[in-house]
Amino acid sequence: MSSNSVTEKEGPRDNYYVQTVNMDTPTPPAPQMQPFQRTYGNPAPLGMLAYGTVFLCSSILTLAAKDLNHSASLVLVFATFYGGISQTLVGMWEMFLGNTFSATVFTTYGGFNLSYGALYLPQIGLAAAYTVDGVVGQEFYNAIGIYLAIWDLITFLFLLGAIRTTAPIVATLGFTVCALTCLSANAFTGIPALATAGGALGIIASFGAYYGALSLFWTQQTTFSFIRLPPLITAPSNV
Repeated sequence: MSSNSVTEKEGPRDNYYVQTVNMDTPTPPAPQMQPFQRTYGNPAPLGMLAYGTVFLCSSILTLAAKDLNHSASLVLVFATFYGGISQTLVGMWEMFLGNTFSATVFTTYGGFNLSYGALYLPQIGLAAAYTVDGVVGQEFYNAIGIYLAIWDLITFLFLLGAIRTTAPIVATLGFTVCALTCLSANAFTGIPALATAGGALGIIASFGAYYGALSLFWTQQTTFSFIRLPPLITAPSNV
């Protein structure tokens, strides 16, 4: 047998080998995947802007008309399509983020705006049910007074729950309670001074909502440093 033939037969054996494994050596852990960090926006400014805008429009028209009921048709657009829809969506987003108090407040006022707009929709016919010979009876105004008084109570409960939040929130809810009290009393009595007081207090409440909204999105990333709100005393927040 020639040397060339031996090389051809034994040469391929050099390509095979046996890998020995020490069974006592622990298996290295698999690399852990880093969880994906998702960033969520803060929906609260939208809710507070919607709250303040609806209240501001309603209060200005109430002062101009000296009567809550005469301004209702113009507030209908703001209350339904901005305040109602926006605040309801904000409430759902706040619930997803785990903010139970904010979710409850915004969703409740979203329902308030939607229901307030529905009071004066001709298709629902609530005002027509209290109309005799083309004149709306006092029973309708009494019903509006009860309606506002109930929402006044709900707002007062929110105020008690918000005492440890921030000054703008407490001021907004506090002036809202006072405004709804005056407007409810005006619906029962028809005294123009009560409507005037309710409109003025509502404007103050709307500015409190605007302050809270602007303080949340007038940040260093979006605005110049000289565009800042005046500081207010802020209590510890547990929301």
